[in-house]
Amino acid sequence: MDAITETARLLSSLRDVWDEEAVDELDHALQSAARAVDDGADDELVLAAALHDIAHSPLFEAAAAERHDQTAREWLTPRFGERVGWLAGQHVAAKRYLVATDPTYGAALTPTSLTSLQAQGGAEVEPALVAHAWWPDAMRLRRYDDAAKDPNADATVTIDDVLAIAERVARQRES
Repeated sequence: MDAITETARLLSSLRDVWDEEAVDELDHALQSAARAVDDGADDELVLAAALHDIAHSPLFEAAAAERHDQTAREWLTPRFGERVGWLAGQHVAAKRYLVATDPTYGAALTPTSLTSLQAQGGAEVEPALVAHAWWPDAMRLRRYDDAAKDPNADATVTIDDVLAIAERVARQRES
């Protein structure tokens, strides 16, 4: 199965998978991508935003959700490149960083996100990550993630849109 077909299957499997209270994982993925598009993000960042929680898919083993950031990185990197995988893989580290450095950030997290934060190790600043050239984009992805939990949001990005972006990223890697 090729990467685009796998991605379509995984995205579709996120319908009616609930991690947050307000939206299912498919709506969360599409809203994350829409926030990235609205922000003028490049294709790799949009794709990472759309697929950062892909490990919540029931097509993965249950244990994948416990380390969903690592699973996303491991799954995305060979299919869409190091940057897409790295960005998706740092969304938990970015949350931990923001909680450690911005007193208002933690107060705005949903109860589900606060619970997962504790399981993820709590607030922490990892200097090596902060110094990484892609860290500013990882922080952008985190903000898209946080803004993608609106049950009343219009569907401005579809699965087909994400797949078109995935195709462009995959083609660009091949050239």
